[in-house]
Amino acid sequence: MRVSGRRLAELIGRFSRVRALVVGDLMLDRFVWGQVERISPEAPVPVVHVTGEDERPGGAGNVVSNVTALGGRAAACGMVGDDAAGKRLASALRALGAGTEGVVVSRHARTTEKTQQVVRLDREAPPLLDGMGTRRVRDFVLRGCARFDVVVVSDYAKGVVGPELLAALAEAHARAPFIWVVDPKRANFAHYRRASLMKPNRAEAAEAAGIDIRDRASLCAAGRRLLERWEAEAVLISRGEEGMALFTRGGGVQEFPTVAREVYDVTGAGDTVLATCALALGAGGTLEEATVLANHAAGVVVGKIGTATLRADELRATLRGRRPTARAVGLRAADAARELKRGARRKPRGRLSGARAAREQRTGPRMS
Repeated sequence: MRVSGRRLAELIGRFSRVRALVVGDLMLDRFVWGQVERISPEAPVPVVHVTGEDERPGGAGNVVSNVTALGGRAAACGMVGDDAAGKRLASALRALGAGTEGVVVSRHARTTEKTQQVVRLDREAPPLLDGMGTRRVRDFVLRGCARFDVVVVSDYAKGVVGPELLAALAEAHARAPFIWVVDPKRANFAHYRRASLMKPNRAEAAEAAGIDIRDRASLCAAGRRLLERWEAEAVLISRGEEGMALFTRGGGVQEFPTVAREVYDVTGAGDTVLATCALALGAGGTLEEATVLANHAAGVVVGKIGTATLRADELRATLRGRRPTARAVGLRAADAARELKRGARRKPRGRLSGARAAREQRTGPRMS
């Protein structure tokens, strides 16, 4: 299907009017930047000479960062602990310009923190068991369905998104349809229903469908099965270097080859795809137009180091075939980091050379 470049530019121009409610597992991501030049003599571990640290909203918070960086108006809904990390996370979300009225503070939960450089350190409790807190999240989401242009469910399997919330969303959608998009996780494969768009990656799609995706035939079989199993209007399977495949009811499959020129880091690219699809659909775009924009957005962020976002002007530039200005984090996300540091000086980071990127490395894909 041929998608008009002018039409895509019009949709990007409407992002600033889209109100997105992002519900899911909010986390605080901490990044330690430095150089590894030797192994410790005391133990077989790298010695990291730290050159900088920062904190950013992670998990569903990274989806919020992506929505705001692209110009959309986001509200966050989830749960944090009654702790210092939760306060810093809420502060960072507000610094992005996001609404935090839907962020529930629970005395029975611990804010999930992810710290990584050469290794990753996770500070988290088992999946949330705060029934009252999750009900408050559910009630806020149900009240907000009519006030927002799109609802985004960012499931990181930490307990905020569960069968009760998903069933309530499906029932609300059946009564009065609204746009909602979902990034799924294994724990809830059996509970997703009636979403406007489901966005699994290839591994998640294969597991959810029970089909080993090896070629186009198995891909098509998996996509069709997920459409029926999840009763979804569409399923978008991200396939890494092979691009994306969009399945729609009665429309078969459309394949979108990747547009990435250089791949430095795939961290958070799925969140960028989710946010871009949500904004495009909320702006009145078709599923095909949303996929094209998301594909281009992903092609930009994988060329950046770190959990990156992109701005609307960067997305416009890549649509015109120009190489956008590389920035590790969108401007508003940088503001959030500065808010957390309270004026502390930070070393600026652009795209690193190959050798330096190998030294100043962060490991692991999407923090989950």
